[in-house]
Amino acid sequence: MPKIILLRGNSGCGKSTVAKILQKKIGSGTLLISQDYVRREMLWVKDRPNNQAVDLLRNLVVYGHQNCSISILEGILYTEIYKGLFNQIEELYAGQIFAYYFDIPFEETLKRHSTKPNSHEFGENEMRKWWREKDLLINICEKIIHKDMSIDDAVNLVYQDITGV
Repeated sequence: MPKIILLRGNSGCGKSTVAKILQKKIGSGTLLISQDYVRREMLWVKDRPNNQAVDLLRNLVVYGHQNCSISILEGILYTEIYKGLFNQIEELYAGQIFAYYFDIPFEETLKRHSTKPNSHEFGENEMRKWWREKDLLINICEKIIHKDMSIDDAVNLVYQDITGV
């Protein structure tokens, strides 16, 4: 039965790092879908309601369900913009959804962002505009990743949840 891992939270909280490490740890054939890559690199669209990335993400999630034992979807993924995508995930994956929300304080996300290679592309002003406090999903239960958890702690939590090991 296919599984999906959802990693959500504000910019600079560690979602992409955790997703990449998990993909390597889980192994070959694990589909990693990055909202930022789809939206900013593939389509170059703003994160607004009904943007083209929503449909492409939905198609990629369906592809993952049909072809991969585990898919990882990571991104800010605002609840109000992507609710249709989350409804589709609920229908497709039923009890095989492993969802995590990175609840990291704004100041900590700024610190983490400053260490990234792309930190020159945007800064504090943009991050404040994108910020959503506790943008938790309504119908999908998300485990909370806190600032005191290391990247390794977060990876291990998710890995243990999906494997039972």
